[in-house]
Amino acid sequence: MKISFAAAPAADARVIARPVNQNSLLSSLDPAIAEGAKVTRFTGKTAQLFEGFVSEGGKFVRTFLLGVGETGDSARAGNLEKAGAALTARLLTSGETMITVDCTGSGLTPADVASLALGVRLRAWRHDGYRTTMKDDQKPSLTEAVFVGATEGSEAAWQVEAAVAEGVEFTRELVTEPGNVIYPESFVARCQKRYEGTGLMVSVLDDSEMLALGMGALMGVAQGSPRPARMLVIEWNGGGDAKKTAFVGKGVTFDTGGISLKPGAGMEDMKWDMGGAGAVAGAMLAMALRGAKANVVAVCGLVENMPDGLAQRPGDVVKTMSGQTVEVINTDAEGRLVLCDALTWVQKNHTPARILDLATLTGAIIATLGNEYAGIFSNDDGLADSILASGSKVGERLWRLPMGPAYDKMIDSPIADMKNMGSKYAGSITAAQFLLRFVEKGTPWAHLDIAGMVWADKPGATWEKGATGYGVRLLDRFVRDTLEG
Repeated sequence: MKISFAAAPAADARVIARPVNQNSLLSSLDPAIAEGAKVTRFTGKTAQLFEGFVSEGGKFVRTFLLGVGETGDSARAGNLEKAGAALTARLLTSGETMITVDCTGSGLTPADVASLALGVRLRAWRHDGYRTTMKDDQKPSLTEAVFVGATEGSEAAWQVEAAVAEGVEFTRELVTEPGNVIYPESFVARCQKRYEGTGLMVSVLDDSEMLALGMGALMGVAQGSPRPARMLVIEWNGGGDAKKTAFVGKGVTFDTGGISLKPGAGMEDMKWDMGGAGAVAGAMLAMALRGAKANVVAVCGLVENMPDGLAQRPGDVVKTMSGQTVEVINTDAEGRLVLCDALTWVQKNHTPARILDLATLTGAIIATLGNEYAGIFSNDDGLADSILASGSKVGERLWRLPMGPAYDKMIDSPIADMKNMGSKYAGSITAAQFLLRFVEKGTPWAHLDIAGMVWADKPGATWEKGATGYGVRLLDRFVRDTLEG
């Protein structure tokens, strides 16, 4: 979706949308549109649409009133995005190719316009590359939105959000691709190609290097697959001498469960078990494209978990890069084995000021929070509060769950330093307790379990059914609020 700005609508504009604040006066509108809106109880509520036709210059112009909610609402940015997305959803496959959004007299600030445009663009993203039999009326036709009459500074504000949109779209692309297309090596290649010219520095550890470093946990997950593991390291240095913040992403590009095989029904969804790595990769792209004044290093542990004859077994003991040993109780609790070695590596090589890891780690978090919130666990209240606040601003919500020694005892092993899972209870918490054992004392750390958020079975506010791109906007906003200040 192309977003552009102009001083006035083009003479041949066929479709015009006018943003309307909730309960604002409609007297300035064409009388027929104003009366139609009144009759249909249009009040300007968020994402409310009224459609009609206006006669202008001897032709009829298809006209929408677009409700953008109340001014001064703490959720204003999110409401504007929902409104823009509603407009796109209505017209995406309508046969129209362009929509003009007339902001004249709307009172929208530059930030408001940018939020509205972000919603328009994000809702337009689809992945139709493998669909070869779609009828014409099923194919997206809307390719451009032109904003006119916007307040000075709106286009500059949009350029920042456009970078975020590209990051979200890249994450959606990675998460949507099937496991035979995105696997550890191709994930790396896709990132390397996309990052060309952005200023991001990319390095890669192959399986032999990781074995030499003692990453027995990560490599234990990978040993059942013919696809070699990779660790992707992405660096952005825009913050002068400031210490780096680390983002760590779980990148299990397909998860069968290994020897602890998952049920067949729904296993196709496990292509998105690399959603944490996907979010990290997209966030790094967004920050680079907008020139973030921050220093960030991202680490993606990339593996495929398969039930080959060489796969690790329940009961095996693996030695992690930290030197600690793990008894593998269930090979389907593999994400924490990937993350623990990635956490150790980034601390040994970068000594970060703080660490955020993102992972589609447990089904238990979906049982707890559904698809409304991601879970957050942390050893630092200040860091947790900052992440929660950033998530609230962009509509990527999180809920903090407890940690503590009582839960820690649940993963003690009789023959190794720890087990990779506890009992059937508190599964998300014990997974976080496991990861905490690999965080050096004094390092602020937060674990985000995003298993319920990276994929949607039905369309949402700003996404079509499928990959949501969750995590990109959260991380980018955290960087703006905490690192750039």
